[in-house]
Amino acid sequence: MKIKNIYLLLLSLLLVSCSEYTKLQKSTDNNLKFEKAKEYYEKKKYMHAATLFEQVLPVFKGTEKGEETLYLLGMSYLHNKDYLTARSYFASYHRSYPKGRYAEESKFNVGYSYHKDSPHPKFDQASTTKAIEELFLFSDLYPQSKRLPEVLEMVKELQEKLAYKAYLNANLYYKLGNYKGNNYQSAVIAAKNAIKEFPNSKHREELALIILKSKFQQAEKSVLEKQEDRYRDTVDEYYNFMNDFPDSKYANEAKQMFEKSQKQLK
Repeated sequence: MKIKNIYLLLLSLLLVSCSEYTKLQKSTDNNLKFEKAKEYYEKKKYMHAATLFEQVLPVFKGTEKGEETLYLLGMSYLHNKDYLTARSYFASYHRSYPKGRYAEESKFNVGYSYHKDSPHPKFDQASTTKAIEELFLFSDLYPQSKRLPEVLEMVKELQEKLAYKAYLNANLYYKLGNYKGNNYQSAVIAAKNAIKEFPNSKHREELALIILKSKFQQAEKSVLEKQEDRYRDTVDEYYNFMNDFPDSKYANEAKQMFEKSQKQLK
């Protein structure tokens, strides 16, 4: 019986709350809407807050309340994990109030929202690239910001994701082999470009191995007149690989390719 009473009480409170919210949406008292929107925001009812903030935003445009409304509107969508809408409002805030009291946070949240929207490396990385661009722009605009260590960590994470994407592309070329052309050479080019662009990546060793493996496979599958040069190229690449990664976990695999190449050169 007690449980039923508690349930009925909660239901009645919910209905009262919904009724109040519906009345607020229809109200013409914009100051009341603004204050109630902030209350909803503090209670973490972010979509209720966002709806009311959006209603009063045109009314308060260009005022102090308008500035706060625009920022809290972005924050409401950010907390609700709607990063596309959030960054749109944060970007709008920074354009409208470049010296405003929330300018630094808004600019940071543009980059942060792109960062949160960054997909798995298997997918298109346009959002990742844009996130890095926005975060670098933030660091240029606010070189003394307390956010810089956080920005640096996000940039490192995003760059690592791009490096892994480059590794996946290079590895795909390697797996394609001689299918419809010399994909081994494409693998070498893709891996070298990735190492050049991301020299500190944790995938650098794997990228270097792809280069070695691709050169070895080119030699193995070459026409006779090109084999000697390509086996020599493989031997040179082996020395490069072992010089860069003397304790490589791929040392045995690399050594096998080296020994096979040397054997063909005798």
